[in-house]
Amino acid sequence: MKGQAKTNGAAVTAGEAQKACIHCGKCTRSCSFLGKYGIDIGDRKKLEELAYHCFLCGKCTAVCPKAIDGREVILNIRRQQVEENGGEIKGYGMLLWEKRDYRFRNYRNAAGTSAFFPGCNFPSFYPKTTLYLARLLREEAGIGTVFDCCGKPVAELGMKKREEEMIEELNARLLEAGIGELIMACPNCYHFLKGRLRVQVTGIYEKLAALGLGKQVEGQKLMFLPCPERKDRELAGQIEVFLKRKPVLCEDSQCCGLGGCGGKKEPGLAAKMPEAPEKDTPLCTYCASCSGNLTRKGYKDAGHILVEILGTGETPHIKRSLWNRIKTRYWKEKLDEKET
Repeated sequence: MKGQAKTNGAAVTAGEAQKACIHCGKCTRSCSFLGKYGIDIGDRKKLEELAYHCFLCGKCTAVCPKAIDGREVILNIRRQQVEENGGEIKGYGMLLWEKRDYRFRNYRNAAGTSAFFPGCNFPSFYPKTTLYLARLLREEAGIGTVFDCCGKPVAELGMKKREEEMIEELNARLLEAGIGELIMACPNCYHFLKGRLRVQVTGIYEKLAALGLGKQVEGQKLMFLPCPERKDRELAGQIEVFLKRKPVLCEDSQCCGLGGCGGKKEPGLAAKMPEAPEKDTPLCTYCASCSGNLTRKGYKDAGHILVEILGTGETPHIKRSLWNRIKTRYWKEKLDEKET
């Protein structure tokens, strides 16, 4: 059924979520966006006015006693508004210029039937580690690398038609390149594409473990959860193979501030996120967007766990992230060069 939320295991349309909501206030207290406006996920009329102010982090869903999928409720409101506007959305021109038909796509490094898919932001913030990993996978297992966008940024704007087109176009490119498996470094790409492509989607941690690559990480980590991992924590489970001690998860933190394009309408809220833990607390995450954004906000240590597993020692390139992403368009020469 299209546009569903779930209440106590029973599927309902997003429009029925208003009736399912018991107005307990748990989502309001847990979400800075809902708290700012004093509303809950059942207040559909107000949410229609504020749909693009939401960060789509899923915190409301995580705490809802009726299991209403608040993220899907907001997404369906956005989709309806885009449809009413002829399939377009105003105010996000730069994002759409880059992502709608990804400007920095590069399939020249594809090799074999498996391909490393770094996504957009991992090579933006960690270009050295991306190159190291691309070479390692190619040398150890004949795995190529492709640079493309999963389509999630466009999908989160509510552009459902373009979202579906992008998935089909990606499927066609993979078929043409002879790729049957994509290995994901980005949790957003992983969760957005898994089950939607006609190829196997594999997490980078699962692949590294299968190949016997990567090292054990010392100490106990305080792990900042990326938004798509809030529920099932599938990749978090894969990462534990590389950790000598089970990590402590930041259960109470909200979004890093980049989710759902909410910062466009709510820059003040985005600047304050995630509010917890304190900025002098060493953190690690497995989302490059989170790592880069938290570092920009002054967090003492918001490193990426993949950097530690691979031992590259790289810190986020917060001042050159866009330029690093642009350069992936021309990575054929770089992959062929010897590392200096």
